[in-house]
Amino acid sequence: MKTLIIAEKPDMGRNIAAAIDPKAKNHRSYIEGEHYIITWAIGHLIGLAEPDAYDDRYKKWNINDLPIIPAQFKLVPNKKTIDQLKVIGDLAKRSNLLVNSCDAGREGQYIFSLIQRHLKLSQPVKRLWISDLTPETIRKGFDELKEGAEYENLTRAATARSEADWLIGMNGSRAFTTKHNVLLSVGRVQTPVLALIYDRQKLIEAFSSLKFFELEGHFTQNELTYKAMWQGERMTDQAQVEALAAKVKGKQGRIASYEVKDTKEYPFKLYDLTLLQREANGKYGFSAKKTLDTAQALYEKHKVISYPRTNSNYVTEQNIPEMHKTLNALQGTSYDELVKGANRGLVHKGNKFICNPTKVEDHHAILPTNRKANNLSPDEQKLYDLVVRRFLSQFYPAAEYKVHTVITEVEKEHFKTTVKELLSLGWKVIYADQKKDKAKSTAKGKDKEDAEEEEVEVNEPFSISADEGVVCSDAIVKEKDTQPPKHYTEGTLLKAMESAGKQIEDEDVRDAMKDSGLGTPATRAATIERLKNVGYVEMQGKKIQVTQKGRTAIELIRGAGIDLLTSPEMTGLWERRLNEISRGTASDGQFMENVKKFATMIVDKVRVQSRAAKTSFESEAPAPASGRGGTGKSAAASRTRVTKAKAIGAQTKSAEKATQAAGGGPVVIAACPRAGCGGSIFMGRKGYGCSHYKEGCKFVIWKESFGRSLTDTQVRALVEKGKTAKLKLELADGTPGEGKIVIRNTETGELAIEQ
Repeated sequence: MKTLIIAEKPDMGRNIAAAIDPKAKNHRSYIEGEHYIITWAIGHLIGLAEPDAYDDRYKKWNINDLPIIPAQFKLVPNKKTIDQLKVIGDLAKRSNLLVNSCDAGREGQYIFSLIQRHLKLSQPVKRLWISDLTPETIRKGFDELKEGAEYENLTRAATARSEADWLIGMNGSRAFTTKHNVLLSVGRVQTPVLALIYDRQKLIEAFSSLKFFELEGHFTQNELTYKAMWQGERMTDQAQVEALAAKVKGKQGRIASYEVKDTKEYPFKLYDLTLLQREANGKYGFSAKKTLDTAQALYEKHKVISYPRTNSNYVTEQNIPEMHKTLNALQGTSYDELVKGANRGLVHKGNKFICNPTKVEDHHAILPTNRKANNLSPDEQKLYDLVVRRFLSQFYPAAEYKVHTVITEVEKEHFKTTVKELLSLGWKVIYADQKKDKAKSTAKGKDKEDAEEEEVEVNEPFSISADEGVVCSDAIVKEKDTQPPKHYTEGTLLKAMESAGKQIEDEDVRDAMKDSGLGTPATRAATIERLKNVGYVEMQGKKIQVTQKGRTAIELIRGAGIDLLTSPEMTGLWERRLNEISRGTASDGQFMENVKKFATMIVDKVRVQSRAAKTSFESEAPAPASGRGGTGKSAAASRTRVTKAKAIGAQTKSAEKATQAAGGGPVVIAACPRAGCGGSIFMGRKGYGCSHYKEGCKFVIWKESFGRSLTDTQVRALVEKGKTAKLKLELADGTPGEGKIVIRNTETGELAIEQ
């Protein structure tokens, strides 16, 4: 009998085989050596069954059949990967020991657990728990295999998470969809995230800008000239501020106070996944999903970074020697000069800013490995560069500054100057070749924009004589407007999800909130993508905008009296409870009882709600650009491709399954425009297809087109009128622009842009 090793994906299985049994024979779906058989899942081979597996009546969506609360959740194999599941079952019959080598995290634990439960595998289990896929780490991991029983609490938490999501999603979505006859997706995490976006957008729309004025004084003392901002209550009367300017201009003044303080700025913390996603979004415009997928490739395919799905910014004592090895491995690469300037003595077990085992649970911070990075794609290189520079910065000292705070008095009016004089660049030399980041403000009691304006960073020495007089050579009135809150980007939304919507700037407090955020680092990207795919939000450049459908969904949920379903704090507490279950300090049984009660409450509240008007889900068409006609330019080439009838069929089947209302069929968008077809257009998961796909109709409009997520209203306009109103789009060359989307080919649904 041999040991059966089950990895999460084929690449991981092959990496393990190459490290521990390089002479093993490859059998396509598994690798076999003298002592080991190595095989793999392909992500989730098994999932929770759909409601109709419990009762045929659930095939139709009927609010009177809700809530659906299985006494025991049934498992079903994924039809696409059932052959691999059979392979694992057959191989297990030849094995007396299993090694769970799936990803070392909650979802990896769950994938193995489902396989074990479904195939009724009774062999003892060992656990491989590693943070990178270099051969050295894999071999060390096999030398230090853990007992599978040590991770039972993690399995309980993963199971509770999955079943809770099923109960809330299945009952909530069916209840709202059948009541309002529009496909409305509800979820334990996605709904409070949508509520965050909705609430921010309502604040922006309700914002009333206020005009105000600032007074900037220009002062001279001998050869020195400097600027300072008037200190006082915000002024909204232009005459008042202009009178103040006239009062001080040209007058003698004095230095009322002058303070000099030495300050240090230490390197930023090592990356966890959410922080990496936030920075990649801000710097490169990467979506959260793109960053996760790219990081996963760097980890799994290239093996040049450690496990990316981590929520820790720290390492353990065991990682310190590995960090020094990685630093040595970066010699001779494009980072060679930075390696030469590194101070190895700064990275040690006593440096709690880096090494803090109490803040490392499943995985340490994201680190580069000691493997050379070759053949990276441009996007992979960008992300790898972020990780390497953040790593290298830990080997550099703090940046040092002298902060000069000057209060100048003229005619009993006070003006403030803050000058940040650079003494030593320290770790910031790592980023000296890149666009300079805005300096962190040290001013207190003002908003960030005001503070940044008051503070000036200089490289040359700054010196002022506190005993000598000054002259106010000029006084300039600046007209400004108060600014509304900013729209969420994916980066700022990730930050809000991490702290359950709380606006927290203090990084230590943010660390403490990580257990009670919305979702996990591994799932946040999928949640954002889900909101796009169901038509609740759309992207306008980097901004996330809630659609009319998304607005109505939140308003209906709150109108039904189910505010808890939209509450980030409530969902954050659930996430904390799941983390406590994984540590063995909370009961999964009690958690699930509460979820079942909540699912029942949702259904009861929706059942008595009035049906919303169909028009409340539809966005109004944007007004045409004032005073300008069309440009008459030829339509831009569409990137939409004609697809096979089978793909369209899958889209329509998805719509039929997802939108069955009580006793009714799916929601019709419009009649198919294809000549002589006679079919109807339905919304699927990724696009809008024709009900006559089985008869050969190839008409399909993909939801994601020209940088937009098309709404039902826009698709209806395309189908019935042949074009949309003017929209903000991504043009064929990738640049932003405006134009109407038109149907180029009514046989296939191929689209183009008319400018």
